[in-house]
Amino acid sequence: MTAIAPAAAGTTGSKVWSSLVLPASPLSGRKKAQQSPGSRSRYHVSAPGHCFRKVTLTKPTFCHNCSDFIWGLIGFICEVCNFMCHEKCLKTVRTACSCMAPTLVRIPVAHCFGPAGQKKRFCCVCRKHLEGNTAIRCEVCELHAHSECAAFSCGDCRLCHQDGSQDFDTLHHHWREGNIPSGARCEVCRRTCGSSDVLAGMRCEWCGMTTHAACYVIVPPECGLGRLRSMLLHPACVRICSRNFSKMHCYRISESCQNDLGACDSATLGAGVFLQTSGKQVLKVFDGDDAVKRSHFRLVSIPRITKNEEVVESALRTFYIPDDSLDYELQDNGQQALHSNDILNRNGTPDEKAIFKENVPEAWLLRAKPQDTEVLKVYAGWLKVGVAYISISISKNSTVDSVIKEVLTQLGRQVQLTSRQMNQTRFYIVESRKQVVQVNLLLEGLPVQLSKEEYTNLLQEHLAIKSESTHIASQCGYVITCFSEAERIYMLAKDTSVSNQQLTSLVIPEIMHNKLPKGGSPLLVFVNPKSGGLKGQELLYGFRKLLNPHQVFDMTNGGPLPGLHTFREVPRFRVLVCGGDGTVGWVLGVLEAIRHKLVCPEPPIGIVPLGTGNDLARILRWGAGYSGEDPHHILVSVDEAEEVQMDRWTILLDAQEVTEDGKENGFLEPPKIVQMNNYFGLGIDAELSLDFHHAREEEPGKFNSRFHNKGVYLKAGLQKLSHTRNLHKDLKLQVDKQEVELPSIEGLIFLNIPSWGSGADLWGSEGDSRYGKPRIDDGMLEVVGVTGVVHMGQVQGGMRSGIRLAQGNYVRITVTKPIPVQVDGEPWIQAPGNIIISAAGPKVRMLRKSKHKQKKQPASLKERRSESPSSSDGGH
Repeated sequence: MTAIAPAAAGTTGSKVWSSLVLPASPLSGRKKAQQSPGSRSRYHVSAPGHCFRKVTLTKPTFCHNCSDFIWGLIGFICEVCNFMCHEKCLKTVRTACSCMAPTLVRIPVAHCFGPAGQKKRFCCVCRKHLEGNTAIRCEVCELHAHSECAAFSCGDCRLCHQDGSQDFDTLHHHWREGNIPSGARCEVCRRTCGSSDVLAGMRCEWCGMTTHAACYVIVPPECGLGRLRSMLLHPACVRICSRNFSKMHCYRISESCQNDLGACDSATLGAGVFLQTSGKQVLKVFDGDDAVKRSHFRLVSIPRITKNEEVVESALRTFYIPDDSLDYELQDNGQQALHSNDILNRNGTPDEKAIFKENVPEAWLLRAKPQDTEVLKVYAGWLKVGVAYISISISKNSTVDSVIKEVLTQLGRQVQLTSRQMNQTRFYIVESRKQVVQVNLLLEGLPVQLSKEEYTNLLQEHLAIKSESTHIASQCGYVITCFSEAERIYMLAKDTSVSNQQLTSLVIPEIMHNKLPKGGSPLLVFVNPKSGGLKGQELLYGFRKLLNPHQVFDMTNGGPLPGLHTFREVPRFRVLVCGGDGTVGWVLGVLEAIRHKLVCPEPPIGIVPLGTGNDLARILRWGAGYSGEDPHHILVSVDEAEEVQMDRWTILLDAQEVTEDGKENGFLEPPKIVQMNNYFGLGIDAELSLDFHHAREEEPGKFNSRFHNKGVYLKAGLQKLSHTRNLHKDLKLQVDKQEVELPSIEGLIFLNIPSWGSGADLWGSEGDSRYGKPRIDDGMLEVVGVTGVVHMGQVQGGMRSGIRLAQGNYVRITVTKPIPVQVDGEPWIQAPGNIIISAAGPKVRMLRKSKHKQKKQPASLKERRSESPSSSDGGH
């Protein structure tokens, strides 16, 4: 039997609200109510919700509609949302008022709010400039707001996946107003539409197209995804059931900042009781009983002499409610309503001299008056319907059947009525069809190389997983057909450890590979926000905006496995790793371990260098380090990059007790196998890396810039100037089964790439008939020695090269004493024994930045950052 869910408890009075959220701005509300609302002339326009009045301008002002300067002293401002425009622009205003914008969103999508960046932005709710620590921004779309405005913002975030019963193939433009570059041009009229002075202009958050607010309505609705379409993961190809999970869970975004929103809101509003100043008062108003329980209120500024309906109208505008003030009333804490035909708080004086009482109630409740009939707005739950909602008139005698019959008359299809609650109630019409509920959870932190039965037994023991509602899809990946069970496992895994390893549970989207466009190659992005100071975090934010956030992964939240698991059935994709050489090695290592489970086992990999040395990024032309380059430009470079092959090497460290004559007496510790991409060092080079590693572990907060990191390396090197290590006496070297006689050296380095120690050419460029020219795909290692710290400094200064010792594809080292070693910058002390270096299976495919100069993209296609291109091209 079909039923209509009741309105959300605590909404304004008994009125049934069909809009998603009714945004408010206490800052604008305080100014709006300083004059009697009923005493001003109003200018109504075709755009819904606006209520304009003429104002005298006292400072330079720009039009929010055309972004041009308003010449003269007269402007028109909306009393609700602060929209300012010319008189000539009143006829062309198409931007809906903040009070009506939520009702025009057919499928609401919640925002994922986080702290704002440093750039100048405007609030999308009250349209005022964002200043101080109260500014926040959505991590998925370009919505910026004050923290006190966030709870009232329109839930119109980008629809990045099919959720539940949604089914769509075409993608429409997702328009966001304002906060676009001042030089952006309108795609329709080719005039400038951006502004750095006001919230003006429209931008599609998928393709980057920019237009005037009056022009975007004539742009064809279907979006072509713009320049990045070949690498973008189309929302129609992604499915995720998120009913019991927030968008933060779905996008794997930390919720710490969102938990602070309530505290910020209260701090901004203050203790906020009743205030009085000369000529006006400030009232604390709650929107219904639920707002009282949550202590969510707004401060409404009103004149000392005003009528009740004018106070009610000011309260409505503060909550961005566009309805008639005669349909509402204010009640004090005693629930006594104020009569609308009285002068507010009359104190026995004549009507024409009304003043406030001395003991005005501290708080007021805004309520809707009981009505004989109400208007119910029913929204279509599918995206292919042209209208946002259908208005149905209901009364006390209305039944569910009568409402459904009327809806069916207008829509003409078999449906059932459901509700979805987000702050306030919406009613939806959705298709009647049986759905298979499925949630994909990825559990990390379990022992590796176990069978499915062993994983099942392990998880049943620690998490009490119900086998009838779950099954393992792949190693550690669970498909759950019960929302409550998925939610229980998700929360329980946060506090569960298996074999002293903390579990991590992530909601993973399903990529419908059969819907992927032919010839497309979506980009899988890994970002290590701990690399490069705060630049990694800003890159993570930038890539989520430009791409589908489901293809961007934070490596501090589960590492590379969640991303590779998500893309496991994608037939062709590329990978972009944002981090240092260690981060690249991490991704390559996980890729090697699960390669056999991927449909595309060898995806090409590009790099955004966020580390200190970035040697691999240098030889692949990605530069010496990231310095604020525009994320859009980076993605275009990745799209145009060429594929190259690169060798990888396996290092077997077999620690055994070795006598002076080279004989082995027994194991000291279990053998260890590591993978090497760049270089492997023994002696002084590894010793400096180990000192740096210990210093970073002691004070990790200081190691947030490449300049500081190199300074620590320099300090460690100066301390080793008087150090002497006769390395040639402590080890024996064989290359391709040939003994290599070692000179008097302090460090021995094996090179896979022609870049070492932050770009130094250790092998040298001089020709030598004994050796071939080094390449990253020749299957050969270059063996080089250094005599000490001074020699290393001369190499890095370009004055000398290392001592060439050998070149080969199989290396055996016998170590007779404990010695510092490092692989791709990761150091430790290695016990005596044997070390064997050999090729690690198939070569890996890397992306090398194209040499030709990138074409400059129009400003209308992207938001430009202050670019500072990489200083080095890698050069090899």
